[in-house]
Amino acid sequence: MATKTRPSAVRRDFGVLLNLAFGAFKSALHEAMARAGFDDVGPSFGYVFRLLADEPRNLRDVAEALGMTAPGALKIVNDMVAKGYVERLEHAEDGRQKLLGLTPRARKAMRVAHAFHEQFEAELARRVGPRGTQATRNLLEVIVSDADARSSDGPTRLRPL
Repeated sequence: MATKTRPSAVRRDFGVLLNLAFGAFKSALHEAMARAGFDDVGPSFGYVFRLLADEPRNLRDVAEALGMTAPGALKIVNDMVAKGYVERLEHAEDGRQKLLGLTPRARKAMRVAHAFHEQFEAELARRVGPRGTQATRNLLEVIVSDADARSSDGPTRLRPL
């Protein structure tokens, strides 16, 4: 995490700051993933990893959860299959349908990403203190909770932008 600070003369809009912070986090995550041997992780892979972490799903369910069309989801899934992160599995009840599941390579990538998340938050706590980090976490939870309450589509979903 960089320790440079920006001169206080320029006050950024709150939304811009959130966006820049997310971009910085995501960039650092991708660098950590590359150092761990996962330099081929696409920008949408993490969303699919989380969707498939507990159980295999069909393409339609993945597309719906990502808020995208089936062809759009198929493009991501095909890339993940080609890179060894997702595998197509036989459906136990419907032989015409395939399920998508994570490979051991994907599960290892998820462990690396999870460790990065924990390290990032710990480093933030070291720099601003545990109270500051918890206050930031609380603020983000309020923003998400408010968005959930306003949404007619149910809870906010993790999905590619």
